[in-house]
Amino acid sequence: MPDEFAFLTTLRAIATHPAAAGLADDTAQLDVGAGKLILTSDTIVETVHYRPHDPPRSIGWRLAAVNLSDLAAKGATPLACLLNYSLSGDADWDRAFLDGLDDALTSYAMPLVGGDTVAMPAGAPRSLTLTAIGTAPPKIPLRTGAQVGDTLWVTGKIGGAAFGADGEPRDLARYLHPVPRVAEGQALAPLATAMMDVSDGLLIDGQRLAAASNVALTIDLDAVPLALPGPVLDAACAGDDYELLFTLPEGMDSPVPATRIGIASPGTGLTLTADGTPVPLPAKLGYRHGN
Repeated sequence: MPDEFAFLTTLRAIATHPAAAGLADDTAQLDVGAGKLILTSDTIVETVHYRPHDPPRSIGWRLAAVNLSDLAAKGATPLACLLNYSLSGDADWDRAFLDGLDDALTSYAMPLVGGDTVAMPAGAPRSLTLTAIGTAPPKIPLRTGAQVGDTLWVTGKIGGAAFGADGEPRDLARYLHPVPRVAEGQALAPLATAMMDVSDGLLIDGQRLAAASNVALTIDLDAVPLALPGPVLDAACAGDDYELLFTLPEGMDSPVPATRIGIASPGTGLTLTADGTPVPLPAKLGYRHGN
């Protein structure tokens, strides 16, 4: 199977429980008595999702942040988490990683309640997994809810964690210490028709939202809020922003700081404009696992 998406196609034949929602989202929604839990799990792998020389404390923070960002996209309140950890034999690295993880879990009141550890062969890349659990809001904004006429918005700035020509992140702090938009997600959940986080790039994630909702999305590149000066397409195709991408009914303003960047219309797919004229889609819209 060449990439993540081919694998998911096969996996959907197994993940038939209603909570999985056809694996069309980054979270599962599990009914528990009269309530509902939001569950998500993310893995980060050395040399794939972070550089071997990145500070281990920042890697601990990032692992928590990427999971919290998925909870934020559903307006969920963090409840607890589980850690699966690959021991590498470097006790100082492990300690620093756990310090960073603890910083994030404390900041967002998401206690660690269990998990698993394994010993890795010498020299093997680290593989680190966190599973986060949250309590659901009364209305959960899925990727599938955007309607024709809705406006498209994004929180924060785009492209700060992108790598420059020198092979370094353009904004090192943004890359090492992403900030999940948990409070913003909770405020948006009652109003947003669809919502997801921007993890693999604004354009590829916008394309995914359009496909899930069966609408066409048009993004005005002139409106995209850039973290730093530079080519807008480079920023819009970069990953690791962990902002929220969401749609609101026509005429509604965002209740949190955010920028209106587009609109949903009849049809399918993603369209770009600049200066009021169409812009061809770049060959690569963002990060794809397995490519």
